[in-house]
Amino acid sequence: MIINNKIVIDDIKEILAKLSEKLNSFSGKTLLITGGAGFIGYYFILTLLYANDYVLNKPCKVICLDNFIRGVPSWIDNLKGRSDIEIIKADATFFDYSKLDKVDYIVYAASIASPTFYRMYPIETMDANVNGLRNLLNYCKAIHLTGKAVQSFLFFSSSEIYGDPPAEAIPTSEDYRGFVSCTGPRACYDESKRYGETICTNFHKVYNIPIKIARPFNNYGPGLSINDKRVIPDFCRNVFKKEDIVMLSDGTTTRTFCYVSDAIAGYLLILLSDYNGEVFNIGADFPEISMKDLAQIIIRLGEELFKTKEIKLIRKISNDKEYLIDSPNRRCPSILKAKDLLEYDPKVKLEDGLKRILKWYNENM
Repeated sequence: MIINNKIVIDDIKEILAKLSEKLNSFSGKTLLITGGAGFIGYYFILTLLYANDYVLNKPCKVICLDNFIRGVPSWIDNLKGRSDIEIIKADATFFDYSKLDKVDYIVYAASIASPTFYRMYPIETMDANVNGLRNLLNYCKAIHLTGKAVQSFLFFSSSEIYGDPPAEAIPTSEDYRGFVSCTGPRACYDESKRYGETICTNFHKVYNIPIKIARPFNNYGPGLSINDKRVIPDFCRNVFKKEDIVMLSDGTTTRTFCYVSDAIAGYLLILLSDYNGEVFNIGADFPEISMKDLAQIIIRLGEELFKTKEIKLIRKISNDKEYLIDSPNRRCPSILKAKDLLEYDPKVKLEDGLKRILKWYNENM
């Protein structure tokens, strides 16, 4: 047993159930995931290794490539000794992929995703989303006409490529072109993801590389570091420290949040599809909730689950003058395309997902 947490095991079972017979496509194949030590990699890797142990007739091999800029997580160390996973410490921007044997599936998730951290590392963020991506696509181009050509390539873009849409563009569909600053404090992430999509689209058109693009909308769940600096782990950390939640805005901005088991199922459905060159929103299309209401729910759940008392929601002004610049007022996806073409169907309700992540943090602080 590679996983000793019931919440994560149940999540993985939900993912596998949604994939059904499509999962057999991974039997005997090799999947490379760049940025594999991150939150998304956590579930991708554990899902496939769990499938090796209990589902697949012939195990797949997983290659995890990461530069471990924020350290090696303990769950990676726990995988040592398994023959079905290879851990490579390397920077995706410079790694020589020709050293690898045949790779059938590629997931490119090598990028910082937390606004706090990508603002701290803007050059590294752009390098990962542009130069690192191009490095791997050059490899795919080089092997495309050989017997080693990849079967499918999934690039992780972001809902941030939409910028701050007007009300008439919410819920936001894949054909909305975006309203994004190219010079603001978030531009290193937003614009490099946009250009990453352009690179992928043209490598598909010119070289027929089987690329798909996912645009995640606010994923959360076990495996997301409580020190990640995104809103849900921030509020959860306040609850466990039994300290007031300090909101550095008026709390009226709204988001929808997609629990990780629904999100990973969506990404795997894209990867295993034939929709090359296509872009898919993956997220939850309801409820669209304000940050102050989200904070109040997490405070209440903390009281119900862990008897935390007297935690208040208070407002302060950030010392960071750029804290709110270019942060979208609303973020809510249209997922009609994914529902129609992929049978994507997110099921986990917000309060249920928040209970799961709170319980997981309590056991894995």
